[in-house]
Parts: sequence; C-alpha cells; structure tokens
Amino acid sequence: MRTVVLIVVLVLLGLFAVLNTNALMFPHTLSLGFVTYTGVPMGLILLIVATLLTLVFYFWAGITGLRAQADSAKLLRDMEALRTSLDQQEGSRFAQLQTHLDERFRVLGQGSGSGDVAALSARVDALQRDLNVQLAQMDDYLKTKLG
Repeated sequence: MRTVVLIVVLVLLGLFAVLNTNALMFPHTLSLGFVTYTGVPMGLILLIVATLLTLVFYFWAGITGLRAQADSAKLLRDMEALRTSLDQQEGSRFAQLQTHLDERFRVLGQGSGSGDVAALSARVDALQRDLNVQLAQMDDYLKTKLG
C-alpha cells in the first residue's frame, strides 16, 4: 500500500513538473542569509526537495514497519520458549505424580496396606452404626412430640 502511494505521489509530482516547466525554471533571487544567488530556478529546487522528502518518509515508514515485525517475531519466539519450558515442567510433575501413585499402589498391592483398608472399613462401620443410633433417637423423639 505504501509503495502504491509513493508511486502515485511521484507520478503527480512528475506530471506537475511537466505541465509547469516554464514556471519551475523561471529564475529567482535566492538569499540564504550569508550569501545571495541570482537566477536560481526556485520552483525546480522546491520540486526536488519535495521528491526527496517523499522518499525519506517512505523509507522511514518501511524501517518502522520492519522494526515492529522484528519485535513481534521476538515476542513470539519468547512465548514459544516459555511454552516449551512450561510443558517440560508440567511433564516432570506428571512423572513425579505417576511415580508416587505407582509406589502407593505397590504398597497396597503387597498387603501391608490391607491393615489400613481394614481400619478404614472398621471406622466406616462404626460411623454407620452411630448414625443409625442417632437417626433412631430422632425418630423416637419426633414420634413422642408429634403424637
């Protein structure tokens, strides 16, 4: 898009120069403060300066775009490296968890954990009996109060 705009601007400047050649080449007196020139084509000088400024801003915009693309590419590379690092850390955590679970299952499978399971089963049975007693007491209480 910038290239098209540059070409259009340069073509318009060239067309302007061709159509106004006599006015652009008309001699003028040019004073720079410390020296004075006579018979200088002021229009031609201004046309050349406008063309140079157009080219300078075109290349400046191109360099700015390239810098933005380079920053974006660097950010994407950094994000990919971070994602890879996080994936590796998560993989090592899963490996540690798998090792821990394998060890626990191995201990339970050997039968030394059967005492733990029996104790847990006894505790659940005791809690169930206690809950049944409390429910029976509440039932009796409600029957006596409600008639």
